[in-house]
Amino acid sequence: MTEPLFAPEPSPISLAEIAALTGAQLQGFASPDLRIASVAPLERAGPHDLAFIDNTKFIDQLAVTRAGACLITPRLEAHAPPHVALLRVRDPYKAFVAVARKLFVTTLRPSSMFGVSGISSGAIVHPTARLESGVTVDPGAVIGPLAEIGSGTVVGAGAVIGPAVRVGRDCSIGAGASVIHTIIGDRVIVHPGCRFGQDGFGYIMGAGGHLKVPQVRRVIIQDDVEIGAGTCIDRGAFRDTVVGEGTKIDNMVQIAHNVSIGRHCVIVAQCGIAGSATIEDFVVLGGRVSVIDHATIGEGAQLAATSSVHADVPPGARWGGTPAKPLKQWFREMLTLERLTRTGSVQEHSAPSGNSENGNRSST
Repeated sequence: MTEPLFAPEPSPISLAEIAALTGAQLQGFASPDLRIASVAPLERAGPHDLAFIDNTKFIDQLAVTRAGACLITPRLEAHAPPHVALLRVRDPYKAFVAVARKLFVTTLRPSSMFGVSGISSGAIVHPTARLESGVTVDPGAVIGPLAEIGSGTVVGAGAVIGPAVRVGRDCSIGAGASVIHTIIGDRVIVHPGCRFGQDGFGYIMGAGGHLKVPQVRRVIIQDDVEIGAGTCIDRGAFRDTVVGEGTKIDNMVQIAHNVSIGRHCVIVAQCGIAGSATIEDFVVLGGRVSVIDHATIGEGAQLAATSSVHADVPPGARWGGTPAKPLKQWFREMLTLERLTRTGSVQEHSAPSGNSENGNRSST
């Protein structure tokens, strides 16, 4: 049985091309004509691979690497073995990613899982749906009435595009995703198993039962958004749920009804954002952050992983903890609690047992 690598074999590029792409400077004996076929970490790289190093903790790996070339900062050059061609650059990892994107450009957007182009015979497309030329629809996908899909978009196997949904150009809708009551911009990547546009969780609770609140608005996903597998975005109740341009959302995130997420935010796995919360531009939420309903997280704020947001967060703030608070305050409180716990433990173990009141009671 063969061992697939799941990535196409790239066309090699020269060190001169890499230098032009990244702004790196060739050092020492490095030949601009040396061709690089792939990228790899230091410990796995071979003579035709490009590696990188940007941290002293990996110096031991640099010393024994077999890489043909390495992107490196000036302060680490002295530790490189003589057979490695060096490319000096300010940010080696960013340059490394730029080269990887050049070599593996087809991996940046998912393609058809069935290896087809056009509409598969196993897909179900409603006669009133409008698909521009160049749309790919995999087997088992369903396109509902009056849906519109732009050219270059791929709809994966088993995905459902609901009635009157709009999907822009050069998008990817992953296998098994469902998209209803939603408008999607251009160059949006939706990974498998996502759920967009279902009813939000809105009820008026009472002794006689829970009264469902009508969910009558939409989900709006702007251009260049990427959304990880299994993420759910509820439609708005009385205002749209919005995900702003360029925002990146990880796997298994819950975004409730009426939420407004700004441009170029980063939301890491398993976050939960409650109804009507507002996330302004360039916000970063670490893994498993929870945001209470109607809270506002200001532009550029960052929340540490597992934080619980119970109040508005100012723009540019860095908060953490439960409930979330400024990082320095949170760290001080944790250190204080640790010291108190340690001191209390020492007193507990050092207390005499024979003459204390508790000791006398326990002996009777």
